[in-house]
Amino acid sequence: MTVLYTAEVTSSGDGRKGRVSSSDGVLELGLDAPKEVGGSGERTNPEQLFAAGYAACFHSALRLSAREARVPLDEEPAVTARVHLERDDSGYGISADLTVRMPGVAAQTARELVDRAHARCPYSRAVRGNVRVGIELAG
Repeated sequence: MTVLYTAEVTSSGDGRKGRVSSSDGVLELGLDAPKEVGGSGERTNPEQLFAAGYAACFHSALRLSAREARVPLDEEPAVTARVHLERDDSGYGISADLTVRMPGVAAQTARELVDRAHARCPYSRAVRGNVRVGIELAG
């Protein structure tokens, strides 16, 4: 593959309770662990950042799939990503659930577009075979 773009972000401080900053200065965030794992929950966390990226990327892949299939999107679709921090005897892991809303698109057509988007989305491709991803069509 040809590299089209490289995001460079540095974590400093105390990891989950530290800071992240991008090399171009656009991203500057303080982090905190969620309350559920001992943090204050007052700042964003790595799972939220991953969910934001996955939702946006999948949404773009979905819109591209609709354009290619010549399916009009009369109402704006939406993608919600839930990224779960999990733990078992071997350590920590993540899983994800995506909820896709495609108002005005027939259920079978929406499912085909979601399947196409899942096949092409870089996040879906990156986690395939390693992270459980569930996809639900809502509405």
